[in-house]
Amino acid sequence: MKNNWRDGNDLTLLINGEEFYPRVFESLRSAQTEILLETFIIKDDQIGQTLQRELIAAAQRGVKVDITIDGYGSGDLSEGFTAALMAAGVRLHIFNPQPKRWGVHLNVFRRLHRKLIVIDQKLAFIGGINFCFDHISNSGPDAKQDYAVAVQGPVVADIHQTCMLLLVTAAGYNEKNNPIQHTTTTESPAAGSVRAIAAGSVRAIVVQRDNAQHRRDIERQYLLAARTAQKRLVIANAYFFPGYRLLRELRRAARRKVEVILILQGQSDVPLACALSRLLYNYLLRADITIYEYCKRQFHGKVAVMDEHWATIGSSNLDPLSLSLNLEANLVIEDEAFNQQLYQNLITLAEHSCEKLTLKNTLRGLWWRAPLIFLSFHFLRKFPTILGWLPGHAHHLQLATRAEPNP
Repeated sequence: MKNNWRDGNDLTLLINGEEFYPRVFESLRSAQTEILLETFIIKDDQIGQTLQRELIAAAQRGVKVDITIDGYGSGDLSEGFTAALMAAGVRLHIFNPQPKRWGVHLNVFRRLHRKLIVIDQKLAFIGGINFCFDHISNSGPDAKQDYAVAVQGPVVADIHQTCMLLLVTAAGYNEKNNPIQHTTTTESPAAGSVRAIAAGSVRAIVVQRDNAQHRRDIERQYLLAARTAQKRLVIANAYFFPGYRLLRELRRAARRKVEVILILQGQSDVPLACALSRLLYNYLLRADITIYEYCKRQFHGKVAVMDEHWATIGSSNLDPLSLSLNLEANLVIEDEAFNQQLYQNLITLAEHSCEKLTLKNTLRGLWWRAPLIFLSFHFLRKFPTILGWLPGHAHHLQLATRAEPNP
């Protein structure tokens, strides 16, 4: 599937779970014909339970409900939680389902990391927010700062098609190569597409990353933004360890006097990821790139703004997992008002909730970190290729469906 730029959309920026969840749950209550939902994590907490209730209620009033969750990210959901969904007629699809071995989930790579929702083919949500209580800003030490967007307009058809294509592709693979008891009754991706009715004035395109024809699509959008930036480029990303091409373009942008700002994690739920990001600081700071670490709580966002019109928001980090292994989806946006709204939020975070890094601090211990930087960077560049050689991580999709469809 190759999506194109769509004119005539309306977007609403949703910051953290406080803005995201009420809008999603209200929309689920209003659904009349169809709900498609993909997410990496659902937890059996108050947010996950509210989502469960709304999906069950929708299915019971005759709405066709298909949800797809990741077998690693949502692998700890109880049988009771999923059984209640299936009993109501919700079709529950599991991406790469694998049992625990030695008490842990080993299907950590090539995950369904996208966060997509399409309701009645008229309203969509895309971003980085999972369905768990820690996306509420006052939820405690694990609280996260994150972003999503509500979308209406012609680009909703492309988000809908993205969801449908995963279901159709995975069902086709299972039938041919790994027969399982499934009851997927999805239509072709083009069937029932939403009419291209303008809802606003925003231009947007859906960009995905998969392990087939769209391996580098999201990375290319970041490269293009870095190459064409004239005034400013602000990247706020939870896990930052991109390839050399993007690092080089960021340095080039800074050297032609573009204001390049990175907002990264200061306290991470994955300490190794934070440590790897810090290995790059000296290289970037020497090119006059400004780096902030967000210290108020964990930063989970995957957003960027360029100049005064370009922005992106979605699920993709700038690390080897997102850029080379996971299934990801971002919305790229051309709109001055949206750009300014997101830019102001990010700059406010930088000024009031971040620590600004200096070259002096990053030079400490450089003598022992330099070889570690070299080895880590080049190993991680080859890591996706090495992983692809393993039979357990081949490039196909695995999708299990556990529930009967609505009659």
